[in-house]
Amino acid sequence: MIRPELPTDAAAIFEVHLQAFAQDGESRLVNALREDGNINPDLSLVAVHDGRIIGHILFCRIAIISGTVETAALALAPLGVHQDYQCRGIGAALIETGLEECRRLGHRIVIVVGHPGYYPRFGFTAAKESGISAPFPCPDDAFMALPLRPGALDGIGGTVRYPVAFDTVGAHTS
Repeated sequence: MIRPELPTDAAAIFEVHLQAFAQDGESRLVNALREDGNINPDLSLVAVHDGRIIGHILFCRIAIISGTVETAALALAPLGVHQDYQCRGIGAALIETGLEECRRLGHRIVIVVGHPGYYPRFGFTAAKESGISAPFPCPDDAFMALPLRPGALDGIGGTVRYPVAFDTVGAHTS
């Protein structure tokens, strides 16, 4: 079952990312975004199996900046599945459900820094193709964008601005 996170899920979400990444950067990122008020619970989803949270995905607000023009977008970061449940389609289900929720809420663009062999199956392409660049060194094929509506990337270009929490914990990947 996939559902929005609840206030009581914070510790379990921390543990999921800790298990998924074998370090605490992503866990600390989620906590920092929550403390800064950058989490919309409708876009912070958990996968639950037998009453246990086994996966989590977060879409947080970012902006694409080009001169004085600021375009609203979302970052998919982080996505984590507990190591005991990986390679079972849980991550894919979280992404698909999350992207559908993003569309339902009227969002237009999602950016992800992730594995170039994984995210394209969901429609992500190199952000560079749309003139969108990362604010940090990153391989072009790992920095990807997805338009949630036809034409959403038309005429968009610039550099992504992430919430400060990403810099304070040093996390930009999914």
